[in-house]
Amino acid sequence: MTRDRASGRKSWFRRHKVATGALTLVVIAVLAVGGWAWYLNSQVDKVPRIDAGVSEPPADEKAETRALNILLAGTDTRTPGQLAALVRDGWKPGAMRSDTIMLMHVTKERDEAYVVSVPRDTLAEIPGHGSAKINAAFSLGGPELYVDTMEAFTGLQVDHLAVIDWAGFEDLSTAVGGVDVTVPETITDTQNDITWEAGRHHLEGREALMYVRMRYGLGEGDFDRIKRQQNFMRSLLGELVARDTLGNPLKLTAAVRAITQNLTLDETFGNDDIRDLAFGLRRLGTEDITFLTVPLESYDTIDGQSVVLVDEAATRRLFAAVDADRLPQHVERNDLETLPRPGRVS
Repeated sequence: MTRDRASGRKSWFRRHKVATGALTLVVIAVLAVGGWAWYLNSQVDKVPRIDAGVSEPPADEKAETRALNILLAGTDTRTPGQLAALVRDGWKPGAMRSDTIMLMHVTKERDEAYVVSVPRDTLAEIPGHGSAKINAAFSLGGPELYVDTMEAFTGLQVDHLAVIDWAGFEDLSTAVGGVDVTVPETITDTQNDITWEAGRHHLEGREALMYVRMRYGLGEGDFDRIKRQQNFMRSLLGELVARDTLGNPLKLTAAVRAITQNLTLDETFGNDDIRDLAFGLRRLGTEDITFLTVPLESYDTIDGQSVVLVDEAATRRLFAAVDADRLPQHVERNDLETLPRPGRVS
């Protein structure tokens, strides 16, 4: 077993003032086009719901009066309804993976939201399977084991689950006419043999997917890929709420369809819950949404596999702040690092 200590690195916390996740994009779409409420409701009504083992809240505890923890997952399938079918018919280990793992915390006051990313190679305890990379949970047991694993890892109760295929962002990037990202210096994706030249790139469709999924060739591997995903979403969000999108019914319809056709929710996450959340977040701006990544302790090689070891003490403090709904104070007290400017993300 070998270990690469990370003591000389900068803090692995990331603070990003952007919005993300399929759910967030749906909420923004709802808020942006209030006159299309019927159409949006009909689209959200078509989103598959699955049994993910999410517990119903107490009957006397309304969602709009408490903080919410929404688990987000990005999967590797392009087939609409495949996830729901796998859950309904019996999960087959290895049938689907989730390499994008995020927990979105919405404060009780609905004035701020936080997204905590967890690298897929994080070593964690998977209930019934022992210690393994955390992304193995979804592959081994589907959404229910994924929820159980994340609850054990964070010590939190997951209120809802939202799953979207990363490839769905191909459709969404095309629907808004593409997004611009700036690559600071020429870099090669050694796995896919793609060279990203320094400068501005207008991305949509397959090229957009290759940008967010790049891992090999980046100096910090999955951590840089997380930043790429967030950087892309920052640009995508800007295009989604741009005047030429909101003012163009055909363009907006295509964007909403791209989101809802690639989204799956847990069965407790009904349309009324989404509308209530959208109403509660109606004054939330992108400057009120913060990104974090769990703090790194070191890289390691265990049983021939490269894994990420988190700083357990710092991680416990982070999720304790989530549980107490005191992330604003935690972020401020720790003076967390911000996402680099768009032109500084590898």
